[in-house]
Amino acid sequence: MKVLVIGGGAREHALCRSLSLDPDVTALHCAPGNAGIAEVAELHTVDALDGAAVAGLARRLEADLVVVGPEAPLVAGVADAVRELGVPVFGPSARAAELEGSKAFAKDVMAAAGVPTARSYLCTTPEEIDEALDAFGAPYVVKDDGLAAGKGVVVTEDVEAARAHALACDRVVIEEFLDGPEVSLFAVTDGETVVPLQPAQDFKRAHDADQGPNTGGMGAYSPLPWADPKLVDEVMRTVLQPTVDELRRRGTPFSGLLYAGLAITSRGVRVIEFNARFGDPETQVVLARLRTPLSALLRAAATGTLASLPPLRWSDDAAVTVVVAAHNYPGTPRTGDPIGGLTEVAEKDAPGAYVLHAGTKKDAATGEVVSAGGRVLSVTATGGDLAAARERAYRALGRLTLDGSHHRTDIAARAAGES
Repeated sequence: MKVLVIGGGAREHALCRSLSLDPDVTALHCAPGNAGIAEVAELHTVDALDGAAVAGLARRLEADLVVVGPEAPLVAGVADAVRELGVPVFGPSARAAELEGSKAFAKDVMAAAGVPTARSYLCTTPEEIDEALDAFGAPYVVKDDGLAAGKGVVVTEDVEAARAHALACDRVVIEEFLDGPEVSLFAVTDGETVVPLQPAQDFKRAHDADQGPNTGGMGAYSPLPWADPKLVDEVMRTVLQPTVDELRRRGTPFSGLLYAGLAITSRGVRVIEFNARFGDPETQVVLARLRTPLSALLRAAATGTLASLPPLRWSDDAAVTVVVAAHNYPGTPRTGDPIGGLTEVAEKDAPGAYVLHAGTKKDAATGEVVSAGGRVLSVTATGGDLAAARERAYRALGRLTLDGSHHRTDIAARAAGES
């Protein structure tokens, strides 16, 4: 099977790594990719937001499956353009991807499907913003209605900070704060059948002890030893299947990866948000534990044959991933800094730990791998339990050097019984 992956972050590196180990994959391509993906896939230059260009590349490569990784190309309709060629594509249509592209659309779908979520207001004027903030009180939860690259949500006790963020958005969703631990649950669907993956937990705040600003994610782990064993079944019954059924009822079937961000509140499970693609950094730990060949799962979703796929197989190992971020992230990151230690990790820690690239590139003049984004890379490790996986991940991370970088030191610590 010839597979083309669209994107160039750690999520796509994790996908490409899994696909490169898949015996059914005979050729692996990625566009545009990054310095790490180049080690496992042939890279191509393409505008990931240009559906015609991506479809043309898929045709030239004679791809048997196209996997659209990031949210922006999905919302832009790239999957639609590839489907029109008759090429199987893993990723929802532009209309279905509005589940992530618009918080207001997602709330409407959830209301129609009876999916439990936070009470909210959609605001378009300063007056509506003030009324909503007053109605809910602190902590204030303010979400840009559109895509914001993981930076569109502010959770704060400061009403002025909440108001400022809301006023900077064209349309904003203001909602009640949901208490309790958060869980990420991915599900693969062909628009009818829904197959859940293993749950994970990520860490959104930039610094230890959940301090600092929200980010796109600073680390994750799986499994969740503290979670109710019936959690996945409950979310399937109350969230995932009803959402997929409602979208199909509307004539916008969702085929691809449905990601539910959940809060386990004192009143039960509530949906915080939906994403229409694999999430970073949870993808790194979930795929590290998946034993079913990834290409078979993705192609079954793309071709409407998930119902005939055998049950997924999972490793009993735990997985932990820790993100290394550039200087000043999540503000404007400094780029162009050399990354050292990559060879040492590959030689001394594999297969227990490995590096997945996100914001990296090769310097044309020196050939060095340098930083090229905010979240530069992540270190993922597996082990017999979370404590072992943590130890391997941080040991490997200690061999890396990136001037001015920062990372959290407490990923999975509480779940592993270390804090």
